[in-house]
Amino acid sequence: MGRLENKVAIITGGASGIGESMVDLFAQEGAIVIAADINDAALETASQKQNVYGMKLNVASDENWQALAKAVNERFGKIDILVNNAGISSEKPFEDINPQDWEKMLSIIGFGPFAGIKHVTPYMAAQKKGSIVNISSYTAMIGQGFNHYSASKGAVRALSKAAATTFGRQGIRVNALFPGIIETPMTQSLNTSKELLGRLIQATPLQRLGQAIDIANAALFLASDDSSYITGSELVIDGGYSAQ
Repeated sequence: MGRLENKVAIITGGASGIGESMVDLFAQEGAIVIAADINDAALETASQKQNVYGMKLNVASDENWQALAKAVNERFGKIDILVNNAGISSEKPFEDINPQDWEKMLSIIGFGPFAGIKHVTPYMAAQKKGSIVNISSYTAMIGQGFNHYSASKGAVRALSKAAATTFGRQGIRVNALFPGIIETPMTQSLNTSKELLGRLIQATPLQRLGQAIDIANAALFLASDDSSYITGSELVIDGGYSAQ
């Protein structure tokens, strides 16, 4: 029996990168998985997998979240797990970041998890049980990245703590993961600079970049009943980079 047998999980940004790895692993562990994403083509591919259902979601839309949570609960009878993973990145230096850049980044990475928690927790509370995993970043924990990306991931960190204390008495656990640099389509630009890539690996105690499965395995632990007495926790997965 899998570690998520008979569970219903929503994973945002589930059609590619880290999200896709989570979707595949959660499905292998017995869950019915909703891969929620804004990319139509990727969602079609995701829906072809066993026990995976692609559903379109703009995480920056409160209305989209309300409709998705209701649709999942009506179709599958419950929501056990929510992984707030969807995000974007930016290479803009701080002097070039404008209000529109800031608003877009915070609406997706900051407001997205807030709205997801807001609309999913009522269904979890009704069954007095649920697990929420938020994907932050090591940049929210150390002095790296004076930009809108780090700010948005800092918001995820604060939201996770607040949600853990707010919903714990309803049986809902909320934890956060803090990935370092992970090889995904979002970080593919790193491969174009061997010098930069070499410096990053050299600066990492484990001497490699992270893989999507590294994050998926940690998310699986926090989503499963193996972590039933863990809430409000912060798990850093960065090869030891931020420990220096």
